Amino acid sequence: MILEDRSLATVQRSMGDPTISYPLWPPLVLGCPATGTDEIAYPVEVDYAYDRVQPELFAPTTGPRAGLDRWAPLLPPLRAPGLGEGGTPLVDLGDGVYVKDESRNPTWSHKDRINRCTVSAAVVLGAPGVVVSSSGNHGASAAAYAARAGLPAIVLASAGAPPAVDSFLHAYGATVLTVPAEARWGLMREIVDRLGFHPLSNLTATHTGHPFGPEGYKTIAYEIHAELGVPAAVFVPTGYGELLFGVGKGFAELRRLGLTDRVPRLFSCEPAAGGPLAAAMRTGLPAAQVPVGPTAAYAIDCAVGGYRGVHALRASNGRALLVSDAELAAARAELAGQGMWTETSAAAGLAGLRAEGPSADGPVVCIATSSGFKDLDTGSRPADPIDPTWPAIERRLRAAGIST
Repeated sequence: MILEDRSLATVQRSMGDPTISYPLWPPLVLGCPATGTDEIAYPVEVDYAYDRVQPELFAPTTGPRAGLDRWAPLLPPLRAPGLGEGGTPLVDLGDGVYVKDESRNPTWSHKDRINRCTVSAAVVLGAPGVVVSSSGNHGASAAAYAARAGLPAIVLASAGAPPAVDSFLHAYGATVLTVPAEARWGLMREIVDRLGFHPLSNLTATHTGHPFGPEGYKTIAYEIHAELGVPAAVFVPTGYGELLFGVGKGFAELRRLGLTDRVPRLFSCEPAAGGPLAAAMRTGLPAAQVPVGPTAAYAIDCAVGGYRGVHALRASNGRALLVSDAELAAARAELAGQGMWTETSAAAGLAGLRAEGPSADGPVVCIATSSGFKDLDTGSRPADPIDPTWPAIERRLRAAGIST
């Protein structure tokens, strides 16, 4: 097995007991076998030979955007070809508030950072294909990176998936299986067991997901640090907590390497209709399950959480926030007023900041995860023809607040 020689990844380390480690291969998609139980699955994370990281890795660069390849030493082996993921803009909203706009990635979401890493694992293992359970960003991104790597992709989607996302999936040639949401994880395990496809999303009772995936999210922290230094806080739209964990780990690595002396406070921002991470923090559990209600933030409306999110909040002295649909809609409108069209879930970071209030300690960053193209109501507004005469035009302009 020939691996990418730039990666300094060494082992998989248990998050349930950091004294326990496993070889880097194969990725432990079911979490740590020594510490997991039927009720709680503890993930593993990738460890690195940090003493071999060269200082020039974090030197300023003015060259062309290099994607995740720039950070290859601190990522699992990148064997799948990239699509130019990463390098997204940090947009200044004023008053010390910045938005990291992840909708500028190749499939218009933050998920491209993890799928470069997870599809690479499938390539290394020689898997005949990949399978993912998703009705949105994750599935679309996985399908794109699988297509780029020449692998078939199976996406288990639910009937509530936005039609625009369904079109997105088929454009990449994915096999889309629309099944009841509660059946997806069980069917995914069958596909893994029967066909040998490599799983790119969760298989366990509480969330572990793919151990290589959150490593891709670390690069968001690297990019923020390169432009802004260490912000006072980062507000993160949160479903299973992988993004939250990855951003926290990235800043922790910068401190470990002596490039900073602190980490930002992390704020998880979940829809109030669910909120398993908030429940886990409130009860002191390593992970929790909660009932979920209806919300426009379907992409992060999770019934089950995982230990990664709990770890990230504790390590950064952070907090778990719950945001209402009204707060999400207001944040989405604010972003649109600044020229950024996001889906409702992607506005959760800014919604959390506006609910929490500004920090007096320095700049804050809100992560906006994906494009408004992915939202449930996209394309649902019917055309509204108007009589092409000046009086009719004038009435419409006045109604819009435009002086004539």
